[in-house]
Amino acid sequence: MKKIISLILVLTLILSAFTLAGCSGDGQADENAITVCVVVSSAFGDKSFNDSAKEGADQLAEEFGVNVTTIECHEENFKQSMMQAAEESDFVIPVGWQFYEISEVAGEYPDTKFIWVDNPAENIENLPNVLCITYAQNEGAFLAGYIAANMTSSGVVGAVGGEDNNTINDFLVGYEQGAKYANPDVTVVTNYANDYEDPAKGKECALALHDQGADVIFQVAGNTGNGVFEAAAEQNFYVIGVDQDQKISAAEYDDQIICSMKKEVGKSIYDTIAAYINDGTWEGARVWTADMSTGYVSIAYGDESSTQQVSDELKQQVEDIAALIISGDITVQTTRS
Repeated sequence: MKKIISLILVLTLILSAFTLAGCSGDGQADENAITVCVVVSSAFGDKSFNDSAKEGADQLAEEFGVNVTTIECHEENFKQSMMQAAEESDFVIPVGWQFYEISEVAGEYPDTKFIWVDNPAENIENLPNVLCITYAQNEGAFLAGYIAANMTSSGVVGAVGGEDNNTINDFLVGYEQGAKYANPDVTVVTNYANDYEDPAKGKECALALHDQGADVIFQVAGNTGNGVFEAAAEQNFYVIGVDQDQKISAAEYDDQIICSMKKEVGKSIYDTIAAYINDGTWEGARVWTADMSTGYVSIAYGDESSTQQVSDELKQQVEDIAALIISGDITVQTTRS
């Protein structure tokens, strides 16, 4: 009898390990509710991009009773994680550029809807169960650069990117263009951490830029960016947050964070699935670009309890420039076609 029980336990452990190989997941089930699985390439806890996606799903759970599950891939097994999610979910939300095999996976799971956050899929027109949401982060980053150039005392501003790819570089080209728009003589220095989960590396990158004179640094590096904030607190320079309003989500660094360039990842997920729940609306086989005109890309300055380093005059200038971008009077450079 003991041998039988032991065998059952071993088989259970093997099946569990197989199911979760290369990632970690959590969730709870209500069999009658829609199930949404948020699959992130790295991990939650970044107070930024990934956390924003989960907040959107959590809002669906609160308001519509949606079951939310999550998978953290920790930079591996992206395809397998999507397949695992698709087996058990009505909606799968891969968050990050790493899920480029989505076309293949979506073809194998035609009854599951996929919302790929931050990237366009190949052959999207042939994938009715896939919606890709991209964001005009270059436009928001233009405003961040404009603010940085107006807040610097040294004449040098910087940016730390998570890695050298089209999405991150889309931030950086907009940031530099905005800084130069404010002051053609400003110097813009950048580097890459090549990691989204290493705050120590982010701190190292920020200190390297600070050594080059940068006294305002834009972090575009997920959880790695929290190390940029730490460096700013130690060396007394300004930083700009990303994706969420980090004067709130990283409030311990409120004195260093002057503003954040928001991408409303959570809201875009919420709005898309809420529309489906409310009236069955679903428009797949397309890329939806959430630009500044949609309200999904903006600059945030915290709330009434936050320190306000940016003057009302500069905030008004930023609003005026945003209007020029929306109208097309200012064309912001991009690394995306």
